[in-house]
Amino acid sequence: MPQTRIWPVDALRGLALANMLVYHFMYDWVYVFGLPAAWYDITAPAIHVWQQGICWTFILLSGYSWHFARRPVKNGLVVAGCAALLTAATALVTPGQAIWWGVLHLNACAVLLTWALQKPLGKIPPAAGLAGCAALFALTNQLPYGFLGFEGWRLAALPAGLYRANLFWLGLPDLARFASADYFPLAPWLFLFWCGYYAARLRAPRPAPAPAALRPLCLAGRHTLFLYMLHQPVLYGALLAAQRLGLF
Repeated sequence: MPQTRIWPVDALRGLALANMLVYHFMYDWVYVFGLPAAWYDITAPAIHVWQQGICWTFILLSGYSWHFARRPVKNGLVVAGCAALLTAATALVTPGQAIWWGVLHLNACAVLLTWALQKPLGKIPPAAGLAGCAALFALTNQLPYGFLGFEGWRLAALPAGLYRANLFWLGLPDLARFASADYFPLAPWLFLFWCGYYAARLRAPRPAPAPAALRPLCLAGRHTLFLYMLHQPVLYGALLAAQRLGLF
């Protein structure tokens, strides 16, 4: 493993990737192939926490890692290209579950916006930036659903007129005419990305070789984008092949 890598970040990213693979395998098993798994219900609180934990980890680590990217603009554009490819593929193959603005769209915009705003962002003390972004993330967590507040805690309802323009990318969708199988608008999720950004400014470990036992996990964490793009076709293909072979 290169000694220029910060291995805890790679290891955590690899762990989140493995967690996501299990989650999406179960999603395909139950909701795509209609197979039984009574414990897996995406409306259940425990499964929701599981799903949110995966998302939080990826987004926080993306913001944390922004400082260590040598070419953030190139990285953002590559992710944007992957996001566009994902939208086109899902709209063509599974139009009922197309991804119009998912986590890759968010990540690309967050990387590029952070690059564009790095000077004003850099003037904010890290502790204040982290606290402020955490507060904004909590406050706008339910913004896409018409409220200010976090999860089930609803502080205030917002005027319906804010959503008529269907600014879904911003976090103001018209849910009567917009749906995305994977949906991560800028508000609230950009604030979580910036939580990771300011956390890295508070404390960033030095590059060091990974422990031998964690090197496979770190290797996966170094290639998250490639594996993310590949994982659903592989999972879907494996389940489809197993179905065709009469294994279930």
